[in-house]
Amino acid sequence: MNESVSPGPRNGILSLNIKDKSVLYAAYMPFIKNGGLFIPTNKSYRLGDEVFMLLNLMDEAEKIPVAGKVAWITPKGAQGNRAAGVGVQFNDGDNTARSRIETHLAGALKSDRPTHTM
Repeated sequence: MNESVSPGPRNGILSLNIKDKSVLYAAYMPFIKNGGLFIPTNKSYRLGDEVFMLLNLMDEAEKIPVAGKVAWITPKGAQGNRAAGVGVQFNDGDNTARSRIETHLAGALKSDRPTHTM
């Protein structure tokens, strides 16, 4: 995968680089209010944990700061060989990340291809 997740000084700070449209499609969670991203990780999180991400999409020059909370957890060893990780729901008010993601995924959002969460 072309994703790299590196925890910052606190458990809730993540740096996420997504360089490939298919990886972005698999990680995006449009079915959650405000949108969200699935982040593969073995770190322990609880539902509702606040997290902050610095998101880099498709090698764009600027990173997008995104605040959110854990809304989905796929545990290690999950059924169907699903990747362990968390789904982070974007907070209300700032649609920058969602808009950029949906621009990159234009035309692919209605696909039946499986994702990390569905």
